Amino acid sequence: MPLLLEIVTPDARVYSDTIDTVVVPTVEGEVGILPGHIPLLTQVEHGELRVTKGNATFFLAVSGGFAEISGDRVNVLAEHAISEEKIDEKAVEAAMKRAEQELAAAKHLDPQEYEHLQSLVRYSGVQLAVKRRRR
Repeated sequence: MPLLLEIVTPDARVYSDTIDTVVVPTVEGEVGILPGHIPLLTQVEHGELRVTKGNATFFLAVSGGFAEISGDRVNVLAEHAISEEKIDEKAVEAAMKRAEQELAAAKHLDPQEYEHLQSLVRYSGVQLAVKRRRR
């Protein structure tokens, strides 16, 4: 009995398919989901989300949001999510560098802007880790 996985961001539906298993990064650690999992609502952390379907494993970079497991459905509502093949390594490196420079140069940023920049740096790091995993 397969799971239905949907990953949605404020901008788009990033992933929707039936799968065998998924491992979600949460604030409490990684959570592996198999068919028949108990109902669960958990907070998603910056990290690598792993999807297994048949003999293939797919990787996505995710950050923030929530995951809801109910029956054989897994819904991930994330601030950001991108599949490995769509990650543009050079663009991510440039965005990460800009955010790091702004953090280093900032003397009086308001706390929300500071947290936003830190979040961009963390998410950029996750994207690079996902993209570079096979080297």
